[in-house]
Amino acid sequence: MESRLDYFGHPLGAKAIKHLNSANKAVADSTLPTVVQELVKLRASQINGCGFCTDMHSKDAAHAGETPQRLNLVAAWREATVFTDAERAALELAEQGTRIADAAGGVTDEAWADAAKHFDEEQLTALVSLIAVINTYNRINVITRQPAGDYQPGQFG
Repeated sequence: MESRLDYFGHPLGAKAIKHLNSANKAVADSTLPTVVQELVKLRASQINGCGFCTDMHSKDAAHAGETPQRLNLVAAWREATVFTDAERAALELAEQGTRIADAAGGVTDEAWADAAKHFDEEQLTALVSLIAVINTYNRINVITRQPAGDYQPGQFG
């Protein structure tokens, strides 16, 4: 598969990505646990069918010590017993925030309340920001058909 557009190599695309990367860095540097960040990025990428990001975030999570069992079960996290209550709340919020157009009411009060039980205000802010950022990355990659499979952990610094 070949990309439709060299988005990242174009001056405007590079400028836009620079700002998106800055937003991502703010989240990465927050107190939201790294494992939660990786699970959320992976789940949103799966939902959006972003092969590039699914490849990247599964490899980054594995490189950071995530187990193959948990990575393999992210897509079926509701039935899996390997996730904490906090991780499950984050995954639910990520799913509802990613599928926002599929639900007339957007994110439910129940999903929000469950996340708020496990995360403080900074972490909730980071979680909301992360869901927005990964969905943006996913959309850029899906629209331009970025090929997947060649990512190496740490490739982008």
